[in-house]
Amino acid sequence: MPELKSLSPEILLHIAKLIQVPMKGLVATIEMLDEGATVPFIARYRKEATGNLDEVQIRSIEEKLSYFRELEARRETILASIQEQGKLTDELKARIAATLDKSELEDLYLPYKPKRRTKATIAREKGLEPLAVYLWEQQKTGVPLETFAATFVTTDVDGASAVNNVEEALEGARHIVAEMISDHADIRRLLRKVMWDEGVIVSQKVDASDAASGTDTGDQQQKFKMYYDYREPVKTIPSHRMLAIRRGEAEKVLYFLIELDALPAVEIIKRHIHKQPGDWTGHLDLAAEDAWKRLLNSSITAEIRLELKTNADAEAIKVFRDNLENLLLSPPAGQLAVLGLDPGIRTGCKIAVVDDTGKFLAHEVIYPHAPKHDMAGAQRILKELIGKFNVKAIAIGNGTASRETEALVRDFLKQENLLSLFSVTVNESGASIYSASDLARQEFPDLDLTVRGAISIARRLQDPLAELVKIDPKSIGVGQYQHDVDQNHLQRALQTVIESCVNRVGVDLNTASWALLRYVAGINERTALKIVEYRNEHGRFRSRVQLTAVPGIGPKTFEQAAGFLRIRGGENPLDITAVHPESYAVVEQIASHLGIAVQELIQKPEALDKLDKAALSAGSYTLNDILEELKKPGRDPREKFAAPSFQEDIREIGDLQTGMILEGVVTNVTKFGAFVDVGVHQDGLIHISELSDRYIKEPSEVVKVGQIVKVQVLSADAKVKRIALSIKALTAKPQPRQHANQQPKTEKPKPSMDDSLAALANRWKGR
Repeated sequence: MPELKSLSPEILLHIAKLIQVPMKGLVATIEMLDEGATVPFIARYRKEATGNLDEVQIRSIEEKLSYFRELEARRETILASIQEQGKLTDELKARIAATLDKSELEDLYLPYKPKRRTKATIAREKGLEPLAVYLWEQQKTGVPLETFAATFVTTDVDGASAVNNVEEALEGARHIVAEMISDHADIRRLLRKVMWDEGVIVSQKVDASDAASGTDTGDQQQKFKMYYDYREPVKTIPSHRMLAIRRGEAEKVLYFLIELDALPAVEIIKRHIHKQPGDWTGHLDLAAEDAWKRLLNSSITAEIRLELKTNADAEAIKVFRDNLENLLLSPPAGQLAVLGLDPGIRTGCKIAVVDDTGKFLAHEVIYPHAPKHDMAGAQRILKELIGKFNVKAIAIGNGTASRETEALVRDFLKQENLLSLFSVTVNESGASIYSASDLARQEFPDLDLTVRGAISIARRLQDPLAELVKIDPKSIGVGQYQHDVDQNHLQRALQTVIESCVNRVGVDLNTASWALLRYVAGINERTALKIVEYRNEHGRFRSRVQLTAVPGIGPKTFEQAAGFLRIRGGENPLDITAVHPESYAVVEQIASHLGIAVQELIQKPEALDKLDKAALSAGSYTLNDILEELKKPGRDPREKFAAPSFQEDIREIGDLQTGMILEGVVTNVTKFGAFVDVGVHQDGLIHISELSDRYIKEPSEVVKVGQIVKVQVLSADAKVKRIALSIKALTAKPQPRQHANQQPKTEKPKPSMDDSLAALANRWKGR
């Protein structure tokens, strides 16, 4: 069994079992990661070495690698600390060496960890530890406990160190025993399990007097109302409710605790520490009760609270990751000139035109809405820009006045008979953040913020991925309690999603911004800027090999990045494909076997049907990937673009009626449901119970961000800006009509679509 950089064979076996990957692939992956290879590169171009592990498995290996290397470093520190204290026994050393869990490792270290001054510390200073050990070990000596305890009475010393009587000696010994119980790794493990299995989260409203420093506004009362007197088992509480309670606590509207009956907890301690009956039994019972009440209850509660938060964070981060991935991989409209329209009323609608590569061409402002109502001027400017720049599509931001602007554009296109053009409402979340960013100022130093926003809207239609990578993902609006979770973990998770999406799609080396290039495998921000500088100075790249002329790009960077970069119309026809330059010789071999040129092979992929794979010198995984790529050279893995169709007469919540069937776009997916834009400026919520006519555990099983869906309106309240939608209602079977004299069946009310729905829907819009 190989040993890799501080990882023992036991740990390697454990990782392989956890992730369920073959040992050969695991070891090969770790070796490549240690050599600086990136996850996308390993997943795509090293399938032979890994045994075809996918990107998710390789990411898991990377995470576990980090976890266990941290554990190994901590283990060495702990062993050295206990050794220095002269307390490292062979048995303890073996237990520390054997553990593969950070919590268990810290439990084993707890008795030897430096502590603040405690009741047990004071008792030890008085010389009572031998009496405590006597109680703990419960060995019969023939000497009554009271007689033995009397030997520790020391009234002839100063007041602080004196032990005045037998009861004081026994009390001090019990304090030491209580701390020994609290530090006992096995007892802590058992109590953690009990609290997890049987504990109950209890949430209460903070008293008005206690909340004086908080901000318990009407909105917050609505948001947290369902948690004012709330109970739910620790082991079943969903992540979004846990995060909601924690947010309520942070905002001083709620407080929560974990209730656990003390009796079973104390009984567990007693069963663990009692060895045989004797005159020590009553004292051990008292020590057990003291240990739970004074030390363990609060300590274990803190650990469970932390575990609940960690789990809730992980769930929320996963939701965010999945939503961001789906958003980044939204279908692009492609290379066409686009007119971007950022709607506004009083300040006008800002227009920006970009060419088919996203290059900014022109900007204008029109005032078709109140107070100017300059419809003629707006139509004239639109006509001029469309004609001058050969515009093929119009992207309209979904902010204020978007539906009115969309109607204007639609009427204009009909009036001018420009039916070959299409207009699309684009989600503009984060566009204002981008407009004011350093990156936007670098791109367009002489343009106003509002124009930059219109440019971003236009480019989002052309290629959502290329534009959205310029924005902090937390500003895009597809997260769930994103500001409440561990920000470092969230940032790392979102960066890996962006990296994964960018490399899955591939990047045009001649048109990509440095903001997009920095996510290509092997390329960092500095290298991306160097590539753009080189391109600006020397013109278009003619081949992938030319990339090595860029300062800072050596053989390793080129190896990692080359396969993910695309060159259209370059010197080598393979540069438009995902075939790595290291495999160009294999393609030439394929062309030679078929008796045609590489260029012809790309133009006529049907020739591959005659190929004899056995005659080629390449691994099966690599060869299959090459053949798949040659059949559809330069293909985009994203789905085909389709624009949602909003009803023209539905523009605001007041236009919605119960029972209406509408088309909409999923804007966010959470643990409790999905939000859908149906074109009225306020997203509607499809609760998880209304997503499907079959049981689903997660909303993501049936919907994803960016998906176009048909929904039925369940309710629409313009006053509180709340819309309830359903997909299930469109597929549910009609119920048989009930006879007039038949009594309705009493059913258990379903959780969710009441206060919780209102609270969650309200809360979403505040994030």
